[in-house]
Amino acid sequence: MKFVGRFIVILIGIMAINFFAAPGVAFLALRSAAESSDAAGLERLIDYAAVRQSLRPQLDGNPAAVAPAPSFMEDPIGAVRRQIEQAAAPQAPDVEAYLTPAALAALTRGEGRYASQRDGGPLPSPDATTTGGPMPRPVYWSVNRARMAVTDDGGSRTVFTFERRGPFEWKLVHVGLPDRVAPASSRTAPAAGDSAGKAG
Repeated sequence: MKFVGRFIVILIGIMAINFFAAPGVAFLALRSAAESSDAAGLERLIDYAAVRQSLRPQLDGNPAAVAPAPSFMEDPIGAVRRQIEQAAAPQAPDVEAYLTPAALAALTRGEGRYASQRDGGPLPSPDATTTGGPMPRPVYWSVNRARMAVTDDGGSRTVFTFERRGPFEWKLVHVGLPDRVAPASSRTAPAAGDSAGKAG
């Protein structure tokens, strides 16, 4: 009976550790799947619709850009002004540019907004036995939601929000981009053909 009791206690302890460690494991699984271009693995780990929705207002950089345009019948001057402003505004990176395996891997390495410029070329790997990049740091944890952050060399932080979808299943639902691109020192080994166009 003592053996059974100890076994149950150990089993409960292992389950508790897994319960609390699951968001960190999900982050590392996301990085590994992205680095190996495992589309099926990424599909299991990411709620793409939620992540797209989280990125759009950050890329627009303008809260008014996500507001509905004024009606031409109600405000013709405002509607025309909105069209001119949208045509003149610099184009933000497409949301999909952040959702390629190469860009997702770069995000998990702390490359922030620069990750959208990854085109599928080779990623730096400081250690051949493990996936590269900084270890994530938990910045928030609750029963159903957790946030993991990675920081680049300049201190800019990219935050990944995971949501519980099962006892041990977590999915990425939000990516919080830093306000600026990663510093040059963290842009290690850009994809082939990138260095000439992105220098400076």
